Amino acid sequence: MHNLSATQTPLLHARRIVVKVGSSLLVERSTGQVNRAWLATLAKDIKQLRDAGQEVLLVSSGAIALGRRQLGLAPGKLKLEESQAAAAVGQIRLAHAWTEALEQHGLTVAQILLTFADTEQRRRYLNARSTLGTLLKLGSIPVINENDTVATAEIRYGDNDRLAARVAQMISADCLVLLSDVDGLYTADPTRDATARFIPEVRGISAEIEAMAGGVSSDVGSGGMATKIAAARIAVSAGCHMCVSLGKELHPLRRIIDGARCSWFYPDANPATVRKQWIAGTLKPAGELTIDAGALAALQRGKSLLPAGVTRVAGRFDRGDALRVCSAAGVEVARGLSAYSSADAERICGRQSSEIEALLGFRGRDEMIHRDDLVLTLVTQSG
Repeated sequence: MHNLSATQTPLLHARRIVVKVGSSLLVERSTGQVNRAWLATLAKDIKQLRDAGQEVLLVSSGAIALGRRQLGLAPGKLKLEESQAAAAVGQIRLAHAWTEALEQHGLTVAQILLTFADTEQRRRYLNARSTLGTLLKLGSIPVINENDTVATAEIRYGDNDRLAARVAQMISADCLVLLSDVDGLYTADPTRDATARFIPEVRGISAEIEAMAGGVSSDVGSGGMATKIAAARIAVSAGCHMCVSLGKELHPLRRIIDGARCSWFYPDANPATVRKQWIAGTLKPAGELTIDAGALAALQRGKSLLPAGVTRVAGRFDRGDALRVCSAAGVEVARGLSAYSSADAERICGRQSSEIEALLGFRGRDEMIHRDDLVLTLVTQSG
């Protein structure tokens, strides 16, 4: 099977891209310093994607690898507390390296430290999603890393691959690129098995595909093909394409677009479709909003639900919970994720968005349910 042509690669057509950079690419093994020459070419690739109107987020390893050298820690496996100390020192250098590389191209860099708990707990997930969305809207490049100084499990298992997939899921990315020290998926470890075959495309992650994953291949990084397969499961279930590509060559993203050998994992649907299906069919509604005819007409035109159009709030719910949206006749017309708790929703229902701050004491969202978080379930209902 041949590799995709440049016109077919999902990276070229993606609206929102997450790029994961491993420690072994970013940190030179011999010196323990940032590989600045390589990083400069990646920064140029990112600039070209941005110039094409694509949004880019980075998930970057390297803090522990950079910090251990600065602290004079001996080579080999570190104790947990040593890893955390190295992360604390190295994170400063990692952020500086990204800032220096990307600001050369006029790109603003934002640092975000996440743990898996931030992508699993509802309120922290919503806060992180909102912050990342705002940074992208403002034209920034978020550089995300594990909060290694406090997230002990992540250091032990080294899962920036899976963290990158969770970030892609969180922000509805179209494409996740794992820049690695391998050029893709093989039927077996090619360094140990001369008969190993390269797999350019994966259309479904079967038990056979999972069995192909080997162990950790680098003593600088802490992930292996097994974590990449786990990341692929998360990404494709969220409607996101995922690519595993050799990252050590110069201009690693441009090489993918130009048709360099890599493995692509394909989803069955796009991120927007998957998210809408999740809202409409998976989440159990925690409450209900009744809306007037004007609000219903606005929803059918693809607009958000504003507080002014809500006539009644029922149930007890928190921000981010799923709600049923019903017409004045009591017929469900939509489902969506609430931007407010039930207590706050009751205070602002029927009021103008400009009144929210005075009513609640803080400046919340203008919408009760944003259109990106809303699915029509009865589009023909008119009353």
